[in-house]
Amino acid sequence: MKDSENIKKFDREDKIDYVFKVVATGDSAVGKTQILSRFTKNSFCFDSKSTIGVEFQTRTLTIKGKVIKAQIWDTAGQERYRAVTSAYYRGALGALVVYDITKRRTFDNVARWVDELRAYADTSIVIMLIGNKADLVDLREVPTEDAVEFAENKGLFFSETSALSGDNVESAFFQLLEEIHGIVSKKSLECRKTGNDVLLKLKGGSSIDVISRADLEISELRRPDLEISELRKAPACSC
Repeated sequence: MKDSENIKKFDREDKIDYVFKVVATGDSAVGKTQILSRFTKNSFCFDSKSTIGVEFQTRTLTIKGKVIKAQIWDTAGQERYRAVTSAYYRGALGALVVYDITKRRTFDNVARWVDELRAYADTSIVIMLIGNKADLVDLREVPTEDAVEFAENKGLFFSETSALSGDNVESAFFQLLEEIHGIVSKKSLECRKTGNDVLLKLKGGSSIDVISRADLEISELRRPDLEISELRKAPACSC
């Protein structure tokens, strides 16, 4: 856990102030689900299977005095699911684009994933580039310098993580969520309170309800194709 006065463990008796939707994308078998499991449950499954379609996991924490529920959508990396998963980018406030540092082709495909996010998600989305499996030093095919240069050119945040050991997983997520919180709080966003909801008008013109009611599982997006009935909880082991 990050040692900061602005971030603390969630007290279940506190009310939730915001629900932030984050999507995780990237090639198949780069470890997206394992990163999510490490962050949300502090677990790693050695007997993992590929994600089918879209799943999600959640974690609730406090950032700068606000209780945030991060709902992280785990999208399948296989080509046959692309038409399905891209629909779930809409309304996301943040994204993780994950590659495997031991497989160069997964890094070479990152540009396509970023372009897809920017085509379907709001222009204000915060994107974090993640080089996973950093513990496999001897098998590295992607130099850190290449990823840093790409991230700088594309305006992305960057971190290398190990879902196996947990290295940098927490810090990467916290940085992403803090950046989202900063955007939500900026005066440049047109905010108006409507009851218990906060309606955000983002730069791209789309409206996102960031819900403050603790009993809701998901931020209400003004999209007919993103109904809660289409979702299913992620199993303990998937990839």
